[in-house]
Amino acid sequence: MFNVHPDRLFPADANQRGIARRLHGATAGLPLVCPHGHVEPRLLADNQPFSDPASLLVTPDHYVTRLLHADGVALEDLGIGQGRLPEAAARAVWRRLCERWAIFAATPVRWWLEAELNEIFGVTSRLSAETADATFDQVATHLADEAFRPRALYERFNISVLTTTADPCDDLAVYSALDSDPSWSGRVIPAFRPDRYLEPSQPEWNHSIRRLGEAADVDTGSYRGYIEALESRRRYFLSHGATSADHSHPDARTDPLGDSEADRIFRSALAGDATQAEAIAFRRHMLFEMARMSCDDGLVMTLHCGVRRDHHPPSAAHFGSDIGADIPLQIEFTDALRPVLERFGIHPGFHLVVFTLDETVWSRELAPMAGFYPSVYVGVPWWFLDAPDAIGRFRAAVSETVGFTRTSGFVDDTRAFCSIPARHDMARRLDAGFLARLVSEHRLDEDEAAAIAADLVIGQPARVFKL
Repeated sequence: MFNVHPDRLFPADANQRGIARRLHGATAGLPLVCPHGHVEPRLLADNQPFSDPASLLVTPDHYVTRLLHADGVALEDLGIGQGRLPEAAARAVWRRLCERWAIFAATPVRWWLEAELNEIFGVTSRLSAETADATFDQVATHLADEAFRPRALYERFNISVLTTTADPCDDLAVYSALDSDPSWSGRVIPAFRPDRYLEPSQPEWNHSIRRLGEAADVDTGSYRGYIEALESRRRYFLSHGATSADHSHPDARTDPLGDSEADRIFRSALAGDATQAEAIAFRRHMLFEMARMSCDDGLVMTLHCGVRRDHHPPSAAHFGSDIGADIPLQIEFTDALRPVLERFGIHPGFHLVVFTLDETVWSRELAPMAGFYPSVYVGVPWWFLDAPDAIGRFRAAVSETVGFTRTSGFVDDTRAFCSIPARHDMARRLDAGFLARLVSEHRLDEDEAAAIAADLVIGQPARVFKL
């Protein structure tokens, strides 16, 4: 039997733990602000019951499937790429999780899943081969209840805004349907995610550019038309409530090209003749252009560069992208972002949120940047680094240079809907613990710490992401 401990993730020191309890208590009931994630908005528009525990808690969560795959479970045996699972298959996926529960020890995945199971579904049995069927049945029984449909859970989770990434060619009809639904009072908005349209080396890039032109009703046969189409689609996203544009590339370089050179490479890429070096140069130029557009239209620019996508090509070929096979890269920001910051770093209204999967740059590059440029905010740990010790290292590395107001506020970055409250609660507990240490060392008064804790939850993400 287990119950999630009320003091989980708080400091071991008794005095600091007491302070952390009070600070967390002041934030525990505050709404969840979710400025970046990947939950499918159709889930809330259709409001259909979740099909089964495995499809809800296992298959869409890369953190879960990665470790199971590393332990020898084939991706197809986790339901990847198979849509709705028959009950027998769903039970088999769930059993694989339960039988391998020990592999999640010391990972945030275990804490998230335990919080989800216990606090949402009332499960008190530790997962194991022996409890697999009983826990599956308990969760499945709840999922058949109206109170566990997506909209009801959205309200129960106390989400104030949920941002989800969308393709620039998306008609955003699902967002419009939610916004105009009189029975819906939540807020779900898109984020502009143009990566595939900026990378001429991407498969079927020519086809993507044609689709972009059709969506914008602009001829994208020229570089100027291509730029016009991107600008048009950004305006379309803004008209549907978007406040941010999201970018992820192997590096963060933003070296601009002259218009004639950009046009030459663009035409060469359309003809399928661009070299790899030219494709990289064009993508770096376009990241600079995205910053220019953000200054013009006000969309917050978020970067989470430095990752090798689809590290295992055979899996990507069989299952597609976004299956959890992405691996971080070492990255540099100081010189990479200099062209953008030289041109736009003090531009009024420009917000550049820089996330990283390479924690060595927190104190060396990102905090000093955010400590000078009014446009720059340090993105909090996410994706591989959204774990207790890493979050503690982040606060220690960044706070002495820029305090708290130059950071982004927590970002859950998840496809797993039910993990949202668990992830946010983890961040709130860890920030409470960090602030408690500052209070116990007489570096902050407790009332100041309480105000900071609340601002990190509500005010900071709202300001940074213009929500």
